[in-house]
Amino acid sequence: MTQRYNAFGAYVREKFGTIVYKVNVDAGFTCPNRDGTLGVSGCIYCNNDSFRPSPCRPILSVREQIRNGISYLNGRYGAEKFLAYFQPYTNTYAHVEELERLYKEAIEEPSVIGLAIGTRPDCIDAEKLNLLESMASSHFILVEYGLQSIYDKTLEFIKRGHDYKTFLNAIAMTKARDILTGAHVIVGFPTETRDEMLAMADEISGLQLDSLKIHQLQIIKDTPLETAYKKNPFHVFEYEEYLDFIVDFIERLSPDIVLQRLFATAPDNMLIAPKWGKSRHEIIRDIEQRFVLSDAFQGKAFRVPSPIAVGSILNRNHKEH
Repeated sequence: MTQRYNAFGAYVREKFGTIVYKVNVDAGFTCPNRDGTLGVSGCIYCNNDSFRPSPCRPILSVREQIRNGISYLNGRYGAEKFLAYFQPYTNTYAHVEELERLYKEAIEEPSVIGLAIGTRPDCIDAEKLNLLESMASSHFILVEYGLQSIYDKTLEFIKRGHDYKTFLNAIAMTKARDILTGAHVIVGFPTETRDEMLAMADEISGLQLDSLKIHQLQIIKDTPLETAYKKNPFHVFEYEEYLDFIVDFIERLSPDIVLQRLFATAPDNMLIAPKWGKSRHEIIRDIEQRFVLSDAFQGKAFRVPSPIAVGSILNRNHKEH
């Protein structure tokens, strides 16, 4: 089947001439939304145990976690090249000296060709970017910012602790250093209409991001969102509905954006809703089949945004305040 979207796996294979696997690392970071700086309960949807692999625990050193991950992936898939993925919580939320120690511990492994670093846009600065820029001269460095939504009304609803402008500033600073830059978005918040969700594809396409992860909203146990959902249930994506939506969304994205993820998953024992009863393989298969049935492909409905259009979201956010 011809690939109808710009998938991360194909991108890194072409770049490095081989399949590259991510090794998850928990370096023991926290988050300003949990340590009292901005809040103590985190974003209302967040329970890190819902996506953190069991071998990925901060009781092991970065080096031990990476070696364990490499051993497993090499034994199962014959993998030879790896990205160390600093995933749980906010992975630039420390002094730059500590970041340098942790990041260098990861890339000292000979088969680790680079880093993917998940963080918040309000936890980056010039000093940290200096460090990442120096490492990017010899390794693949990708900084993934949790955007979640371009709408300030939604960022307030989820108690994110920063606004959309903060994200734009972080992207501009990072891109200015020629560091690969990605974003994570969540679609399905009850604060947004389907048209508003689709409009995020247009806005994001104007930001010249290198990569994007798209998640459908999931209600996870032991989160404030679970309490709100049980008290006043709201609509979440049904399976067929999401297949249609994600194809429409990707059609509107710039074809230059590499897609790292098209949907979220969580352990069955932690997931409240939506429960699709599908494996990861089945979801990917069904999305790809929907692309074919719709004669769709990434960028089919993409339009180069005008400067006025790109600024429209900021103006709207300002008026909502």
